[in-house]
Amino acid sequence: MSDKDTLAVYAKAAGDYAERFARIEDVDVDQFSDLKAFFALLPDEGLVLDLGCGPGQWAAKIREAGYRVEGMDASPEMAVLAKDRFDLDVTVGVFEDLDTNGRYDGIWANFSLLHAPKAEMPTHLKRIYRALKPRGAFHIGTKLGEGEGRDHLGRFYSYYQAEELTALLEDAGFTVVRKRTGSAVGLAGSKDSFVILTAHG
Repeated sequence: MSDKDTLAVYAKAAGDYAERFARIEDVDVDQFSDLKAFFALLPDEGLVLDLGCGPGQWAAKIREAGYRVEGMDASPEMAVLAKDRFDLDVTVGVFEDLDTNGRYDGIWANFSLLHAPKAEMPTHLKRIYRALKPRGAFHIGTKLGEGEGRDHLGRFYSYYQAEELTALLEDAGFTVVRKRTGSAVGLAGSKDSFVILTAHG
C-alpha cells in the first residue's frame, strides 16, 4: 500500500486504531477460527509473514502459538506501535517490497491488500505465491462489494465478491480451502461485510 491519503489516515489514527483493535483478547471467536484454519496449514515452528501487520496484534498471536513471525507494514507509526506493544520488529515497506522466493511457510494478510488497486492485485498475489514455500499457507481478508472507492476518512479500498477473490487466488496458483463471510465495525464506524479466504500454494 502506497496511497498517501490512506497512509495519512493511519498515521493520524494509529494510537486510536491500536486502542480499538489491538486487544487480541477482545476479538470474537470467528476471528480465532481464522487463525486455527491458518495454523492447520503450517509446519511446527514455521516462519510466517504478517503482511500489513498494523499495530501487531495478529503477529503477536501467531508468535504466541509457537511460530516464528516477521511483520511488514507501510505505516511507520504502526511499526512503532507494534514494537512498543508487542516487541515486534516490523519492516516498513509496501507490498511491492516483498521480493523473496520460497522464504515463508505462511503469509497472513488480514485486511491489508484491500488497500491496493484492483488492477494490482494479480501481481501482488503472484508475488506472495513466490514468497511462500511449496504448499505454503495464505490468509486474506477483504471487504465485500464492487469496484473501488474511499471511505469518509479518506482511505482507499478495493472491494471484492467472494467468487471474484477466489478466482484471483486460483489464477495465482493457490488452492482455497476455507471461506468465511461476516460483518464488523471498523475504524470508520460503519458495519461492513467482509470475506476471509484460507488457501495454500
